Amino acid sequence: MKKWMMGLCGIIFIIFLSACSSTSSGEKDQTTFEKVKESGKITVGFANEVPYAYTTPDGELTGEAVEVARTILERLGVDEMEGVLTEFGSLIPGLKANRFDLITAGMYITPERSKEVDFANPEYSIGEAIAVKSGNPLQIKSYEDIKENKDVKIAVMTGAIQFDYLTKVGISEDQIVIVPDNPSAVSALKSGRVDVIGMTGPSLQAVLDTANDSSMERVMDFEQPVIDGKNVRGYGATVFRQDDDDFREAFNEELEKMKESGELLEIISEFGFTEQELPGDATAESLSQE
Repeated sequence: MKKWMMGLCGIIFIIFLSACSSTSSGEKDQTTFEKVKESGKITVGFANEVPYAYTTPDGELTGEAVEVARTILERLGVDEMEGVLTEFGSLIPGLKANRFDLITAGMYITPERSKEVDFANPEYSIGEAIAVKSGNPLQIKSYEDIKENKDVKIAVMTGAIQFDYLTKVGISEDQIVIVPDNPSAVSALKSGRVDVIGMTGPSLQAVLDTANDSSMERVMDFEQPVIDGKNVRGYGATVFRQDDDDFREAFNEELEKMKESGELLEIISEFGFTEQELPGDATAESLSQE
């Protein structure tokens, strides 16, 4: 009788441990998507880059990437968004370290970045642009012109794709000045620390409009760089951790609906984007290939 009772107690104890283990495992295995849907809140990393993601003077988080993500997240049941301001070069490390749940910074999809994180499908495509002193005294109209004149210095934001473009064209790293953000690039040009600043078209236009300084001008006949035999055009998207497949897939489904209805263009047009900046049929998978 005692043996039978001891056996029964042992069985009950094993069942109890299994139940606890199952509960603990279930909690551990909850995905980011499940967590944010349950709480209705999400944190997003951004780099304060107009027009992609930035805070207004009254502290409101907005921008092309933010508003696209906000619309989709609300439809997925996540109504509250909190921004975490981070230098551009620290966004991917911050995402991987769980400082935030998504990156909404208009980040370009590249094969190198795709080794560390996963991208949603692109929400825009865009070309490069440069600004110089008014009158373009050094006649800089392409990256090749910078390469040919070793005295020319160009400022780009830390972690931005422009650094890769410049070095692949053959421009010396000694000619490249790294700055923490785009307003700092404008300051470097105004002060004469650099001769050129480089960024994407909408970003450049936005910082020049904000500066409202006649001593600088955008090079309107800038020649788009050719890298590895291809004309450079960047595609930007929301960024996810690599184990958040369910979140990314749900996000992509809503994004596709917005593309088809024309709502995507309506949202991004408020930030200076046009039909020419729509991503077309490009996908994150195709853009992540070496």
